[in-house]
Amino acid sequence: MRAAPAGDPHDPESGLPFPQRYHAILVVALGITLAVLDGAIANVALPTIAHHLHASAANSIWIVNAYQLSVTIALLPLSSLGDRIGYRRVYLWGLALFTVASLGCALATSLPALAIARMVQGFGGAGVMSVNTALVRMIYPRAKLGRGVAINAMVVAIASAIGPTLASGVLSIAAWPWLFAINVPIGIAAFTLGLRALPLNARHPAPYDYLSALFNALVFGLLIFAVDGLGHGENYGLIGLEFAGAVVIGWFFVRRQLNQPAPLLPVDLLANPLFALSISTSVCSFCAQMLAFVALPFMLQDAYGFSQVQTGLLMTPWPLVIIVAAPVSGVLSDRYPAGILGGVGLALFALGLLSLATLHGHPTEVEIAWRMALCGVGFGIFQSPNNRQILSSAPRERSGGASGMLGTARLTGQTLGAALVALIFGVAPQHGPTLALFVATAFAAAAAVVSMMRLVPSRAAQASR
Repeated sequence: MRAAPAGDPHDPESGLPFPQRYHAILVVALGITLAVLDGAIANVALPTIAHHLHASAANSIWIVNAYQLSVTIALLPLSSLGDRIGYRRVYLWGLALFTVASLGCALATSLPALAIARMVQGFGGAGVMSVNTALVRMIYPRAKLGRGVAINAMVVAIASAIGPTLASGVLSIAAWPWLFAINVPIGIAAFTLGLRALPLNARHPAPYDYLSALFNALVFGLLIFAVDGLGHGENYGLIGLEFAGAVVIGWFFVRRQLNQPAPLLPVDLLANPLFALSISTSVCSFCAQMLAFVALPFMLQDAYGFSQVQTGLLMTPWPLVIIVAAPVSGVLSDRYPAGILGGVGLALFALGLLSLATLHGHPTEVEIAWRMALCGVGFGIFQSPNNRQILSSAPRERSGGASGMLGTARLTGQTLGAALVALIFGVAPQHGPTLALFVATAFAAAAAVVSMMRLVPSRAAQASR
């Protein structure tokens, strides 16, 4: 491992000094907010955008898919690149590309132009999301890493949760291009501050593996198309070919990683039981969250007769309590095992989802609100310790790989959850929302069990502490 680049005055184990630490975490928070929000707001705006651009509903889906696809296939390659050229550089390049592409989205006058701009925007967002937690590890000292991870987890959770509500608010007072135009001044401000505040880091000397980056794009691209097609009832023969292609290419991909000193797909990190269990916990929990986020608006509006505005307000307790729970859990994660905190949080999350799934026919606003809050408390308690465990389980010079896997786990869970909702709604449209919430409960409960498995004593677990 090479020494830290010249000009980096701080000891990586002690984090950044004040006030640079606050400036740096502000840059990270702003960038990840933009990247996560833009993955969520487009869903709400699709009908409006499709009408304005004279596009069909089916074709307009590419406004969402283009962003999701480029983010997913680029996360691991960019996190691996960050290990080699520096997290700061990847983050700032990603933020700059995201900002320019946002302007392109706002100026687009046709569906193909908007889809291309969204794809470019997704690559920029991947640059931000691939190394953001690796930067947090550089910003905070090891003794306070949980606090930095908590801030990051809180921002991600809140941005994911309030995306639809924020999009509805913007569309109520402005045209759809403003959903993207508002990113530009925020992105410029974050980039300018990041040039001064973000830390440099030691870099891994291994050469970049371009062939593995191609394999990664093919595997995740085929899987996304297959899962999305399964959820929307597309041709099963084509879906089978996509899955088969992903498996075959994936086999060669994984085989290649086994011989790399710092693999793009961090199979060496996945050999650590604590790391693997934490990644599995993340996938299951975000799958449960997406199942709930998609199903709840349908249940509240179609089954219980609440308006769109009322639905947004009733779902607000979920992200609000995360603001309190995530920082508290982050502080606790510096003292207590992630297995315990994650298990307790996910058990509460599962209980909240179950209580929503079993609501009676005429619930009051209070009955719904406290159940939403319980889900938020559980998710907030779980996420910070889990993310801290993922980061701390990897060597410092492999923080980029750990950060990329963290983002990939979140997107994989969200993609699977969205596909499962579409499949459930297609099979049982009348009871779809309730059934989706029961499935979400099962995923949350499974995540709680996996989280608690990290408490089983092992040599690997002891070595990582």
